[in-house]
Amino acid sequence: MVELNVHALDAGGHGIARNSEGKVVFVEGALGGETVEAQLLRSKPKFDTARTVRVIRESSGRREPPCPYYDNCGGCAIQHADSRTQVAAKQRWLEDCFERIGKVDVECMLPPIYGEEWGYRRRARLSVRYVEKKGGALVGFRERRSTFVTDIQGCIVLPPHVSALIPALRELVGRLSIRERMPQIEVAVGDEAVVLVFRNLQPLTPQDEALLRAFADRASVQVWLQPRGPDSAALFHPVPAPGLFYSLPEFGLRIAFRPTDFTQVNHAVNRLLVSRAMRLLDPRPGERIGDLFCGIGNFTLPIATRGAQVIGIEGSAALVDQGRRNAAANGLVAQFEAGNLFEPNFAPYGAFDKLLIDPPRGGASELAKALPEAWPRRIVYVSCDAATLARDAGVLVNTKGFRLAAAGVVNMFPHTAHVESVALFER
Repeated sequence: MVELNVHALDAGGHGIARNSEGKVVFVEGALGGETVEAQLLRSKPKFDTARTVRVIRESSGRREPPCPYYDNCGGCAIQHADSRTQVAAKQRWLEDCFERIGKVDVECMLPPIYGEEWGYRRRARLSVRYVEKKGGALVGFRERRSTFVTDIQGCIVLPPHVSALIPALRELVGRLSIRERMPQIEVAVGDEAVVLVFRNLQPLTPQDEALLRAFADRASVQVWLQPRGPDSAALFHPVPAPGLFYSLPEFGLRIAFRPTDFTQVNHAVNRLLVSRAMRLLDPRPGERIGDLFCGIGNFTLPIATRGAQVIGIEGSAALVDQGRRNAAANGLVAQFEAGNLFEPNFAPYGAFDKLLIDPPRGGASELAKALPEAWPRRIVYVSCDAATLARDAGVLVNTKGFRLAAAGVVNMFPHTAHVESVALFER
């Protein structure tokens, strides 16, 4: 047990402190400005990890976590901090990454984008494990620092009608013949439908199929089965069933998606993010705009509503096909093409006036290095990892002649350490 003075939060939501010898200690459950009594968990050559046991001097941003499972569940990391404290820590982390990793200055820090704290999570991957000693099947998120599944009866970051299904899901899995061969249930929530994708590592028996059909009918959900990879997921019951979609009312759009397609977890905050990205990008008629890592058209289609000629480029052929269907369904002209953006070749597409880039967590360093000197004049970069955004910002500013005009965080995942952000680069 040690007493520590915590001076900040790190990217993982842990408090940062130094022990009496000056060694860095990452403290689970602590906030900046607090003095805590902590139990050491692990010691490494350059840092220690610890867990808060008692708060001696409390931060003004501390609150009692409302979730009864918070102490054990690994689904959330910082429920003990209020919303402003969480977002302020993410904003500081973004600024620190720009300074430390990218060696760039931000001309203007944008106001953070907030959203609802509870019931926001429209996508989730629930772990499933049958444990005889626990009385049957467990359905939920993994425990902290463990591969065990947390014993929960509900989750307050899931939509209430989905959270309420967890006890029934536990009972359902416990009655299946393949209960020990069903490791996860993926949740996908659209504006008018809920899909549960059951990962079945063995075929279902006729009795299993009857149980799943009855559950889907009682719960008013769609049951899909996924025997292999994501592409194997298919609707099981009811057949037929309405497709999933989310709306972007500001642009008059409905964007359809499969339950295994990538979409933003937080639909309400995604609307705010798209709105901000469009204001920063400012697409206009006659401009040629590239939407790189476009997915199913989350930004491509709003760009098209503004009259610009837009080409969405994406590595997944399945997502490209879905993007084309979404453009047609919304009566828009938007081009979608499959292309490897990690080995970029812009020759087939020609020059772009502006780019929107929304890469995966690994960022877009090769793409940034491949940009020519003549174009584009503006880039809006949407990022799910502050460190790789900062790295790529260093390339754009220090070698490609851009300035980092603005940046800010988007609280897409409240109560987690996940940092979503958006940045504007201009020549």
